[in-house]
Amino acid sequence: MPLVPVLASIEEAGIYVDMDYLLQLSTRMAGESEQIAQYIYQLAGEIFNLNSPKQLQVVLFEKMQLPTGKKIRTGYSTGADLLDQLAGEHEIARKILEYREISKLKSTYADALPKLRNPSTGRIHTSLNQTVASTGRLSSTEPNVQNIPVRSEVGREIRRAFTAPKGKILLSCDYSQIELRLLAHIAQDPTLVEAFKQDADIHAATASRVFGVPLSEVTSDMRRQAKTINFAVLYGQGGFSLAHTLGVDVQTANAWITDYFERMPNVKQYIEQTKALAHEQKYVQTLMGRRRYFPELDSSNFNMRQFAERACVNMPIQGTAADIMKLAMIAVQNFLKREKISDCVMILQVHDELLFEVKESYLAEITPQIVQYMEGVSPEITVRLKTEAKAGANWADMKPL
Repeated sequence: MPLVPVLASIEEAGIYVDMDYLLQLSTRMAGESEQIAQYIYQLAGEIFNLNSPKQLQVVLFEKMQLPTGKKIRTGYSTGADLLDQLAGEHEIARKILEYREISKLKSTYADALPKLRNPSTGRIHTSLNQTVASTGRLSSTEPNVQNIPVRSEVGREIRRAFTAPKGKILLSCDYSQIELRLLAHIAQDPTLVEAFKQDADIHAATASRVFGVPLSEVTSDMRRQAKTINFAVLYGQGGFSLAHTLGVDVQTANAWITDYFERMPNVKQYIEQTKALAHEQKYVQTLMGRRRYFPELDSSNFNMRQFAERACVNMPIQGTAADIMKLAMIAVQNFLKREKISDCVMILQVHDELLFEVKESYLAEITPQIVQYMEGVSPEITVRLKTEAKAGANWADMKPL
């Protein structure tokens, strides 16, 4: 309940969106998707409806003889999971994924945002919901700001449309690797705790341990794989799933996971204890006591039980991260209200990030205060909740402070 007025305030404030930029972006994206479509037709040797799963099945599996995935009622799946698997060896699969991403972002954001703009404020006012996502994280609608990709160039182009008006600047305060920090705290694994105390690069540290090389010899590829392993463990993935993600054989993936647990036994202990407790009481809970029940643990369907077990392992961590973010939002908003600060307004919350619209001349003064509130919101956490601050004229092009 204490979060309700904070969400109301964010919704009311809204966020400024550059309409001219969106119009240009929509035109450019239309051109790009048409170019990709033409290239796909070239690869396929015929023109067909790219948005028709049935026609896609015929082209990919009957004409081009690509490996099929799982059988579904209407034939074979042409979903993202299968296309991801095929993308490494088959260019047409890679291009279809590219086409889908651009088309989806164009219709969901570039074309839709101007229609959602409030004519009297000139801003977008998203609706934030705190009782929708089962993890406890906030979700948002009209528009769904939680789903704009961060890492793809197309996603960054959409974020570029979210800007600050004249004289103002956008400030982003983001919890750094909060879920891994919470895993370190909850599991009390000395290796992880120490790595965070030293402010080490946690993925490089994992790579050093898993691949048995000194930190100085960790390559960017090793780090990337270690990052995937860290999150695979966090989300309860097994060797088969990790092998698919990293494009290695199952034996190698299983060896990495085994090695990970041997070097960090407390993490393994946390996972086993959480699963056992979940089966016993049919729920797990966050550090703040918020519960999520899992009746699926008694399902006769093996896959359903496996899914529930993985979710049980992750929920206390992801759920606690969500709780901490909500506490931080309340603490920061109360501070802004108490000090009667009008030159800094909280305008958005996405994943582990809070976004503010700040008067440019006030940025240097307010940033450390917000960071202090975010990092100190849950003093019982023994690993520092590191918060990184960045600022910029728009949501995509931000520089660290």
